[in-house]
Formats: sequence, structure tokens, C-alpha cells
Amino acid sequence: MASLRERIILMLLEDKLVSQEQLSQALKTQKEKGGNLSKILVKAGLIDEDKLFINMSKVFLKPSIDINRFKIDPEVLKIIPLDVCRQYQIIPISKLGDTITLAMADPLNILALDDIKSLTGYKINPIIADARKFIQAIEERYAEISSKSVIEGLIQGMDKSEDIQLVEEKKEADISIDELGRLSRQAPIVSFVNKTLEDAVNRKGSDILIEPQEAKLRIRFRIDGLLRTIGENPMSMIPLVVSRIKVISGLDIAEHRLPQDGRFKMRFGEREVDFRVSLLPTSLGEKVAIRILDKSQVKLDIDKLGFQEKTLAALKKCTVRPYGMILVCGPTGSGKTTTLYSLIKLVDKPRVNIITVEDPVEFQLPGINQVSVQSDIGLTFAAALRSILRQDPNAIMVGEIRDKETVDIAIKSALTGHLVFSTLHTTTASGAVVRLVNMGIEPFLICSAVSCIVAQRLVRILCPKCKQPYDMKDGLAEKLKLPLAKNEPSLFYRPKGCPDCFKSGYLGRTLLTEVLVLSPKIKELIMQQAQEHIMKQAARQEGMQTLREDGMQKARQGITSLEEVLRVSAPDE
Repeated sequence: MASLRERIILMLLEDKLVSQEQLSQALKTQKEKGGNLSKILVKAGLIDEDKLFINMSKVFLKPSIDINRFKIDPEVLKIIPLDVCRQYQIIPISKLGDTITLAMADPLNILALDDIKSLTGYKINPIIADARKFIQAIEERYAEISSKSVIEGLIQGMDKSEDIQLVEEKKEADISIDELGRLSRQAPIVSFVNKTLEDAVNRKGSDILIEPQEAKLRIRFRIDGLLRTIGENPMSMIPLVVSRIKVISGLDIAEHRLPQDGRFKMRFGEREVDFRVSLLPTSLGEKVAIRILDKSQVKLDIDKLGFQEKTLAALKKCTVRPYGMILVCGPTGSGKTTTLYSLIKLVDKPRVNIITVEDPVEFQLPGINQVSVQSDIGLTFAAALRSILRQDPNAIMVGEIRDKETVDIAIKSALTGHLVFSTLHTTTASGAVVRLVNMGIEPFLICSAVSCIVAQRLVRILCPKCKQPYDMKDGLAEKLKLPLAKNEPSLFYRPKGCPDCFKSGYLGRTLLTEVLVLSPKIKELIMQQAQEHIMKQAARQEGMQTLREDGMQKARQGITSLEEVLRVSAPDE
């Protein structure tokens, strides 16, 4: 009887999926460079992935399955370690006697069957599953058994304690503060919290939300700017998880009525990650928001943030001036701090004295003097700025302008020979001018102090491996008020989803920006206290690219999708 490998090769040739010449070339490539034969054939465009899986079922004499719809016994998953499943892209789905049924993403990886048989001692019954769903399926299934074992251990520990009662009918357990502190340091809850933090870091999340609901504890990660529900756990977990977060953040576990803020640091392998914690009392319990500050994921290079070449040149021109203010505007979570850090890094030289005042210091920059605001002892932005000016700085970074006193000192610092960088919460670059006037700053001071204003948004980047091109329907561009010429081709790209991007269709984020340089014409309009849209129109006539225009350009280049651009930017009226 022919071996499985021989039967597969025979099927490929008999079903005319590939020619003998193409198969020989693919086998030669595999021998020279390694890798999976199926991936080599698909990548070379010699065979359609869907057809391959349909025809492979003939070889195995079994239909392919949808792994996401298949219920798997957690005990079966424990037969094969997670790292082995990741390596071979396999999942054990059932066990009968001395045989395990193994779902495989790569039906041509015959060596995997021998390795699994040697590792487990079981006979292997292989079936085919869609490779595009495998990475997500592996992580989700093994995460489920990990969380389940932790929760079961935690609840068993609560059963053995005399002073703790399990939560029933949506009521919290009556746990003393001492007992709560003791439980929060025990292995099950420590493992659960550590696993949650590790998962968020591995998925490149920016935030973790731990939220009490009416009958459950919900955990969500913010990945690429959007929230995703990761898990839902019993209500009995709420006080213990919150207390554990408080313990590692150095907060008061006895305080449940007032908001608290803290931070902690953890090491994952060779990298250290900072976590900033905010607790907010709600009607159902304390909600925890954790900001993840992972230095390894932050690019502090102004050339790599997403600025268009012309826009970046105008911004850099303002940074070489010996004095003046550069404002970065946008809503919370739009990457303003990263842009500020990148600008600071750009002007950082041995002869330049740079001091920052932040709330709090997010990343420690080598060679930069960074001050953290402490409002409870009177060290506010304004108070820190007064002291900073006595330190003879060349450049100052103010984390955020929140009040008139701070902006007044910052403006005067820019007028007296300092290069000042700061942020302001406005939606457009021209809107920042109106905001400064509303804060009580005289127009002539704005004209004299401010060099340029940057407005920005973050959009998700299309996964380069699975994005799909498409032509926009006639009339849709006009309906959406998109700046397209009549005869201009309307080719855009949309997300599809693959294992590399966890089926989301997006991988990472980039900036949409507009840079308003205060030219003589713009300064004249500021002195006249012109309306925001008039200043924006004049800036566009002078060559300013708006957020929407920048987004459209990136959408046409296949960097992001049209839906992302429309989501974060307003039309140019």
C-alpha cells in the first residue's frame, strides 16, 4: 500500500491541481529552503488553498472540519503541549482508546504525524481543518483550559476557607479585608492575573479593562485601538482580581469608594513592561483600567510614525528654530505622547538641555530630564514649569496643557527663547488656535509664540498578507464626499483576515496628520479672530494636507482601509 506522502502526491497530479514540473520545482524549493510543501504551492500561486483542502479530504477519506465550531474536551487538549501545537499548527480534538484524532492546518506536513506519535505514544487519526483559523483557535482553546484551571483552583480554595462564601444570586461574597489580602497573594489568583497581563502584552494590546457586570466579570483588551472581549468569569472573581491589582500597584485594598491610581512593572522574558492602573468605583463594583506601556512596541522615530514626506519636512523645519511652540492635538489615544517623544528625540543633542514635565512619565528617555506631576503636593504643570525655567533649558516638553496658567507660562517660555512642545485636546489644527483664544491667550501672543500645530489620528494598518483590492462603485465617492477626480481610478483595499492578524484584517497602526504652519496669512487671520473653517481653508490653499486628505492618500496606497479613514476623520467642508 502506498504511503500517505505518496498518496498525496498522486492526488495532486491525478486531480490536475499541479503539473509534474510544478510539483518537482516545489519539492526542490522545499529541499533547498525548507518549509511546508502546501505553503510553497499556495504562495507560488500554483494551487488554490480552498481546493487543496477539499481534495485533501479524499486522501484522508474524511471531510474537513471548521475547528471553531468543534467542541473539544479540555482533557484531550492536555495530551499535547501548547508549544507543540503552535509549532505544527495542530489541535487534538478527541481521544478514543489509544487513538487521538488530530486536526491539522497543513495536510502535507507528514513529519508532524510521526513526531506527535512519538511524543504522545498514541496512534494518530488525522483530519483537515482550515489553516486560516488555526492560530486563533489554538490560542483560544488553550487559554480556556488555562483560565478554567485557575478559576477552579481559586473556587476550591474559597470552599475550604471558613470566612468566605461563594457568590450566589449576583451577591458579592462577604470577605474581610485581611482575608481578601491573603487570598490576593495565593497562587490561583496570582496566576490568573499574571496570565491576563501576559496575554495582553503578547497580543500587543494597549489597554486592559476589567469590568464587573451584573452576573460576570468581563475582561477586554484594546488592540489596535479597538476593544475585544477576551473572557468572562464568575462574579466571585471580582473582589479577588481587583485586590490583586491593588496589591501589585501599591494601592489601598480597603478603599472601595474613591478612585485610585497606581502603577507597577513586570518582566516578560528579557523585556520590562510598565503598567499604569486606574480604579473607578461603579454601582456593580470597582472597574480597573490598565494602560500597557511596552517600550519594545513604541517607535520613537519621527520618520516612521506615518507622516507624509511634505508634511514631515514642514514639521522638521519648525524644530530647528531656536524658539517657538509646537502643539500636537487630537483626542485621547491618538498617539500624541509618542509624537512628542519622537520630536524630543529629534532635537536631542549633547549641547541641548531638555526638560519635560509629564503626568505621569510614561517612558524614561536616556539623557532627558523628566519631571512627574504630583498635584497632591502642589507640583502641578504650572508649578513645575516655573522651576524648570530656572534650570536654563533649551527645549521644554509639557505633557498636556489643561488650564490658562499652564498655557500662559508655556507661551511666555516660547517667547523668551525656548523651544516648547506640548499637547492640546482639539479635533483639528486650526481648532487649536480657537481653543487658545478661548483659554484667554491674546491673538498677538499666539502669532508670536506658536510655530506650528499638528493634528493627528491613529488608524489601523491593513494586514499586508490578506488585504484585498476592490473598485469603488460609481457615485459612491461623490456620496461620501471623497476628494477624487472624475477620471481618477477608484481602487481601494479592504481587510480579509488571516492567522497572522488574528482574523481581524489589520496589523498595527499608523498616523493620519495635518500640520498647520503659522504663515503670515494664517497669522493675519488669527489677529482678525477668523473662524476655524476660514483658517483651515486658507491653510489648504497654502498646501496643508488635511486629516481626510492624508487618510485618502494612505487608503489609495493600500496602507489602511477607506472605512478606517472615514471612522476617524471628518469631511473637509
